[in-house]
Amino acid sequence: MTQLNLGRRQFSFGLGAAALAGFPAVHAQGEGSIVLGQSAALTGASGQLGVQFNAGARLAFAQVNAQGGVGRRQIEIRALDDGYEPDRCAENTRRLIADDVFALFGYIGTPTSLAAQPLFTQARVPFFAPFTGAMALRRPFNRLIFHVRASYDDETELIVRQLTNLGMNRIGVFHQDDSYGQAGLDGVTKALAARKLAPVATGTVERNSAKVGEAVARLVAARPEAIVQIGTYASCAAFVRAARKAGYGGNFYNVSFVGTQALADALGAEGAGVVVSQVVPSPYQQSRQITREFHEAIKKNGGVQANYSSMEGYLAARVLIEGLRNAQAQGGKLTRESLIAGLESINGQVGGFQVGFSASNHAGSRFVEMSMLTGDGRVRT
Repeated sequence: MTQLNLGRRQFSFGLGAAALAGFPAVHAQGEGSIVLGQSAALTGASGQLGVQFNAGARLAFAQVNAQGGVGRRQIEIRALDDGYEPDRCAENTRRLIADDVFALFGYIGTPTSLAAQPLFTQARVPFFAPFTGAMALRRPFNRLIFHVRASYDDETELIVRQLTNLGMNRIGVFHQDDSYGQAGLDGVTKALAARKLAPVATGTVERNSAKVGEAVARLVAARPEAIVQIGTYASCAAFVRAARKAGYGGNFYNVSFVGTQALADALGAEGAGVVVSQVVPSPYQQSRQITREFHEAIKKNGGVQANYSSMEGYLAARVLIEGLRNAQAQGGKLTRESLIAGLESINGQVGGFQVGFSASNHAGSRFVEMSMLTGDGRVRT
């Protein structure tokens, strides 16, 4: 298993997940470090999602640790590679819980997070900022789960609204053949049904695969005006290229989980005009406070590419730090219960970004905006 470790004075990051140090046994609720556990894709076809999210989170933790930590305790993150496979994620989660991590943080993906859910629920370990917008992790309400990002329903509603406002009613869906893809398909179908429409065709791809030929043939034959893609960057890039080669001239829309920069890198010039919905502010335009602080952290620590995935990791870590500080301010020993209470007391801005939780609502944000790939590796909003 691959492991990333953030020490007290050490901050280094290499793209990919390799050559990573061992991790000391620390009881999360003692007086030592506050240890967070993360299971994420760090290698494989979706590896850049976990690598970049983790890099952004490490920036925020390095910042607070340099200032003395929270209550004079350092924050450390232990990340184990699951390759975006549910079984490996479940194994990692068992290991992290057995090691008594204080909380679970930044899991990458719907099928993996769902595999972990019964484990952390039984162990009563908080599960913070999963990199997924699936409604299955939001309903029914689970007081251990906190979301910093908007849901896929929020993203697909905005996508469908934009398409139909432009007069495009023939919409197809290319989706991953698992719980993530189904969550996105459900969101598109719900948004279309509200407008008395339905997908004109659908096509699927297996998780961690780029075999898209059958899906391309099915969708191109239906002649949709736009295709909404619910996948990761490798399969979505393969689909765009193959569909264009097959003569498709319509529009491509993606939800945020695709991995925007990785998709732009994979498509190159062929990415021009491809649209991606986003659940965090642009990491490129420094008009927002949180983005300026993100870039300041990169300048100070280095080694991190500014993109949407690393930005989300940074923002998620910042919100968690705020919750830890609130919990610490309550006095007494820092516990998982006090963390939950500390997070539920957040209702305002973190770095200028609006986040709000309560005892009955752990969906911290419904922020969604659209972005477009320019074909030269850049993304504009």
